[in-house]
Amino acid sequence: MAFYPSIPFRYRAGVSMARSPSGGKEVLVLGVSLLVTVGLLAGGAYWMRDSIRGYFGGGTPTAGNGSNPADGQGSRLSRGERSLVPNPSAAKVAGITAYGQGDYASAVTALEAALGENRNDPETLIYLNNARIGNQRAYTLAVAAPISPALDPAQEILRGAAQAQDEINQAGGIQGIPLKLVIADDGDDPDIAQAVAAALGADSEVLGVIGHFSSGVTLAAEPSYSQAQLPLISPTSTSLELSGRSPYLLRTTPSDRFTAAALTRYMLNDLGENQAAVFYNGESNYSVSLKNEFTTATFSDGGAVVSEFDVANSSFNATEAVTQAIDRGAAVLMLATNTGTLDQAVAIIQANQGRLILLGGDSLYNPRILEQGQANAVGMVVAIPWHILAHSQSPFAQASRSLWGGDVNWRTATTYDAIAAFIAALQTAPNPTRESLQQALTSANFQAEGATDPVRFLPSGDRNQAAQVVTIVPGNRSGFGYDYEPVPATSQ
Repeated sequence: MAFYPSIPFRYRAGVSMARSPSGGKEVLVLGVSLLVTVGLLAGGAYWMRDSIRGYFGGGTPTAGNGSNPADGQGSRLSRGERSLVPNPSAAKVAGITAYGQGDYASAVTALEAALGENRNDPETLIYLNNARIGNQRAYTLAVAAPISPALDPAQEILRGAAQAQDEINQAGGIQGIPLKLVIADDGDDPDIAQAVAAALGADSEVLGVIGHFSSGVTLAAEPSYSQAQLPLISPTSTSLELSGRSPYLLRTTPSDRFTAAALTRYMLNDLGENQAAVFYNGESNYSVSLKNEFTTATFSDGGAVVSEFDVANSSFNATEAVTQAIDRGAAVLMLATNTGTLDQAVAIIQANQGRLILLGGDSLYNPRILEQGQANAVGMVVAIPWHILAHSQSPFAQASRSLWGGDVNWRTATTYDAIAAFIAALQTAPNPTRESLQQALTSANFQAEGATDPVRFLPSGDRNQAAQVVTIVPGNRSGFGYDYEPVPATSQ
C-alpha cells in the first residue's frame, strides 16, 4: 500500500460514503435521519473542528480515553465499544453505545451515519465493519497506534488497517470468514505498550498484531508477544535493533540501514557533498539507530560527519548548533530526529535559513515541517518507504482516494501491507492459529500482494525494499503551500 501525507484539507468531513446496507428499510432510514439530527444539534461544529488536518490525517493530538499505564486491558482496547479517538460525534457515540450493548443492527445504522458525517475517520469504519460481523465467526487482528499522544500518525496507521479490512470483508472475507480488528492506544509509551501487549497476548481471539509506532516502544513490547507466541508486524519501526530479534517480529517498512543508504548516496552522488553534521535525539532508539547508520554509511563511502548534536540535551540551541556546523565545514545538515523532537527539527530548519542542504529520516515526513518550515524547508530531502505520486495510477492509490476522499501517505501504505501479509498467512490453513501464522509469515516462499509492491520478509524479519527519496517543493496539495514530491528516479 502507499500513502501521501494524508487527506487534503479540501476533502472535508460530511461527504456521503454510500455504504448503507442493501434493502433500504424505512425504519433504518428514519433511524439514520434521527441520529444525524441529534448529531447536528449536539455536535455543532464538530466535523469542522476535527476533520482531517491537511493531508496528513488526524486532528489536534489530545488525550483519548484511558490514561492509566497499567490499564492495558481496559479503556485502551476496543473492538467498537468505546472511542479511543477524541471528540466522537453524537452519531458515533450512539454507535459505540449500541455496539457495547450487543445491539449490532443499531450500531451499524449509527456508525453509517457517523461515517456520513466524517468519511475520513478510520476508527468509525473499523467499528462499522466489526458491527456488521456481530457475533459471527471472524479472524481477529489487533492494531496498536499512538492515538493519545500523536493522533496524526495514529490516524494514518488506522487508515491502512481500515482500508485493508474493508476491502477483504467487502470481497467476502478470508475463505468466507470476515476480519475483525481490535484497536489499541499504546500511548507511544513503553510501559503502556507492555501492558497492551500482555492484554493482547492473553486474548485468545487475537491471532496477530500490527504495531507499534516507534522503535523503542516496539522493542519494549516485543518480549510479551514472543512469550505469547503472538506474531507482530510493525509498519513503522525502523531501528536496526529490531532485525533478527525474534521469530515473531517482522516489519513492512525498510530498516534504518536502507534509509541511511539512500540519504548517503543522494548526498555523495547527487549533491556532490561529503561533509555533514547530524542532529539526533539521544533518548530515541530510532533516532540513535538512524544517526549511527548514516554515519557509518557516510564514512564507508568516503564522506565525513564533522559534528553530532543531541537535540534532547537541555543545553541544545538550534542557532548555535547550526553556526558550529558551518564553522566545522559542514555542507549538509542531516536531521535524524524523531516525532517527539519535531520542535527542535523545525527550529534547526528555521535557524539554517536555507544556507546548508537539509536531509531527514522518515519522521521528518510530517505536516508540521511544511506548515512551520515554509520556505526554509524547500529543497529538504527525506527518505521514506513509499510515496503515492510514485504510484499514482496503482489500484491501491485509486482505491484509497475513493475511500478517504484524497491522498494517503507511507504509514497508511505500510500498515495496509501488514494487514495484507496477515491475510495471506490466514489463507494458508483452514483453522489458522498463532503458530501457523508465524510459520507462514517466516516461510522462505512467503509473499503477499501489498499496496503497490509484493510483501516479502528477509530471514531477519525486515522487509526487502529500498527507501523512496522525496523533496519539499512549493505546491498546493498539502494546504500549507509546500509539498513532498518524489525526487526523479535518475537522481536516486
